[in-house]
Amino acid sequence: MNFQLSPALLELQARTRRFIAEQVIPYERDPRQTDHGPTEALRAELIARARDAGLLTVHASKALGGLHLSHIEKAVVFEEAGYSPLGPVAMNIHAPDEGNIHLMEAVATDAQKARWLAPLVAGRTRSCFAMTEPAPGAGSDPSMLQTTAIRDGDHYRITGSKWLITGAEGAAFAIIMARLEDGRATMFLADMAQPAIVIERQMDSLDRCFAGGHCVVHFNDLRVPASDVLGEVGEGFRYAQVRLAPARLTHCMRWLGAARRAHDVALDYARRRQAFGKRLGDHEGVGFMLADNDMDLHLARMAIGYCAEVLDRADAGEAGGAARANFESSRTKVICSEKTWAVVDRSVQVLGGSGVTGETIVERIFRDIRPFRIYDGPSEVHRWSLAKKLLKA
Repeated sequence: MNFQLSPALLELQARTRRFIAEQVIPYERDPRQTDHGPTEALRAELIARARDAGLLTVHASKALGGLHLSHIEKAVVFEEAGYSPLGPVAMNIHAPDEGNIHLMEAVATDAQKARWLAPLVAGRTRSCFAMTEPAPGAGSDPSMLQTTAIRDGDHYRITGSKWLITGAEGAAFAIIMARLEDGRATMFLADMAQPAIVIERQMDSLDRCFAGGHCVVHFNDLRVPASDVLGEVGEGFRYAQVRLAPARLTHCMRWLGAARRAHDVALDYARRRQAFGKRLGDHEGVGFMLADNDMDLHLARMAIGYCAEVLDRADAGEAGGAARANFESSRTKVICSEKTWAVVDRSVQVLGGSGVTGETIVERIFRDIRPFRIYDGPSEVHRWSLAKKLLKA
């Protein structure tokens, strides 16, 4: 691995860091943040600032107005964006849109890109990815998919329920995973503003950083033209991996930035706060927590960098690259979700009362980052998957 960043990437890193510090962090106490994420008005204001700074949807292709960043380049930039809970929203690199953009660039038709992808990349719309279902439907086990898609002439009729659908409220369109009559999974594109799509409610959750929150959604005999199938019929599970392997990694990148922010706040407090005749950080119990934070941040960053290189090689067509990328993204997701959580948890402990209240940003990061050990596959499922692959190899 080459750990030396190019001059161009260093400049982009510095520009992103300045943008977050000067134009995004001042919004962190804006009242337009709700229990279900920033309002559309706040999001639009942040998007406009990123557009003016030349930092909007940087991961998208140059043809669509992005910078076509490699996975290694994204690792550097997305960490900087994640330093503020509002950074990914401002730069239009938040979940689920970031993963949906990646998938649609890979498999959507030109007509689908013009209709749905181009406005998404421009920050004019949001999207959602409707795969997870309440019991007995698909959760960690995608083979339990219950939502059906029945062919009806030139259309499909989709019926089923989804939940924990991030960003559904206010989304312009959805990517819907459903199973055909023969059991094969297929992805469909559909505008959300249809009577057959019902958002039952927004779910209360620990995290509050995702625009639109998390929703329960019902598809009641939704008619979707066959031309709006995303990719090939019956390839839904394969496309899910095309989307999820890099999406797991970009989650790691953003949460690394958030954990670094929590550590920086705790470190500054430990330098200033006096207790028992000396600086708080000079007490061994606190100093050890700060040292452990630094080591865990370093380990997470190294894991992300290695996985990013594997994904870049896979994109370049390396033999066996896709399978290796899937393995590495699972491993890195577990490492980073647990290391960043530990960093934030220690930071709360160092901060004491100010860590469990809104006096600092750390309480908010604590709430936002805890679900990461569940989203995109719980740590236990990834460990089980990794173990099976290790035994098979």
